[in-house]
Amino acid sequence: MDLDAVRTFVTAAETGRLQDAATTLAVTQQAVSKRVAALEKELAVRLFTRTPRGVRLTIDGQAFLPHARALLDTAERAMASVRPGSRALRVDVIGRRLGPAALLRGFHRACPEVELDVVTLFDAREALAAIRSGTIDASFRAVTVPARRLPDGIAAARVYDEPVQLLTGPRHALSTARAVTPAQLAGHRIWMPGLVADTEWAAYYDEFATEFGLTIEATGPDFGTDPLLDTIADSPRLATLVGEQTRMVWPTDQDLRRITLRDPMPVYPHSLLWRSDNPHPALERLRTYLDSAGPGRLDAETWSPHWAQ
Repeated sequence: MDLDAVRTFVTAAETGRLQDAATTLAVTQQAVSKRVAALEKELAVRLFTRTPRGVRLTIDGQAFLPHARALLDTAERAMASVRPGSRALRVDVIGRRLGPAALLRGFHRACPEVELDVVTLFDAREALAAIRSGTIDASFRAVTVPARRLPDGIAAARVYDEPVQLLTGPRHALSTARAVTPAQLAGHRIWMPGLVADTEWAAYYDEFATEFGLTIEATGPDFGTDPLLDTIADSPRLATLVGEQTRMVWPTDQDLRRITLRDPMPVYPHSLLWRSDNPHPALERLRTYLDSAGPGRLDAETWSPHWAQ
C-alpha cells in the first residue's frame, strides 16, 4: 500500500478539503486527487463524498481512518528504529571481564547518555562478518593482518596496548618476585586452556612463546575462569598469563599473585574495527573518547607481535 496515498487520505480527512490537504503536504490539488483516487481503487471502496464545502468521509472512509493512522504510526516507528543515533550503539568486547569491556565502561561513565548494546562474539572472523553485515557497529580486536588486507570498507585503529601479566599461586617459584622478564619464563609451565587455534589471541601467544623461548600449554578442556584459578592456586609449577585489565576475583585463601612482566613489557594490541560508512553518531563519539581518554600506548619498552597495528 502506498504510504503517500494513505498520508494524503488522512490529511484530507483531517482538513476536510483537498486544497487544504495539498497545502499541508506541499503538493498540487491534482496530486491529492490522484492519490486518493488510486487508494480508493486499491481498496475498491469510496472513501470520500464530495460536497460544495469540501469532502466528507463515507462509512468506509470512517472505518478505514483509524487503521490508516495506525499504518502511518507504524511506518514512523519503523524508520525511527534505524535512524542514525536513535538506536543503541552495538559493540563487541570479546569478553565482559577483559580489557575492552573496561574501555567501554569508561566510555559509558564519560557519556552516560549514549545507549550501548554490548555483545561478545567469538573471534575476529565472526566480528568482521558482523561488522560487514551491519549486525554490530564496532568490535575491539587484535588485528593480525595489515590494514591493506582488511575487507573493503572496514577501518581499524589501534586504541589500547594492554600489559600482559603472569598469574601464579603462592607456592610457585616466581610468586615472590615483584617483576620478571619474559625470558625468565622459559622452563616454567604456562597453562592457558582457553587458547583456540586460528584465533587472534592464539596468534598473539604463539608469537610471544616463539619470541621468548616459552612453552604455552593449551591442553585440557576450558572449564572457565574459576576452575583455572583453582588449579593455578594449588599448583607449585603451573602459571598463566592474563591482561592487566582482566577482572578476576578469587577467595583470599587462594593467595594468587599478579606479577608484572617487563624488559620488555609484552602488550596485547587492542584495535577498534568499524565500517567506514557507518553513520551512527555515537560511533564517532566512541572513537573520539578512545583517542583522548583511552590508556593508549605505554612509555616503557614494550613487545607486541610483528603483525600488530
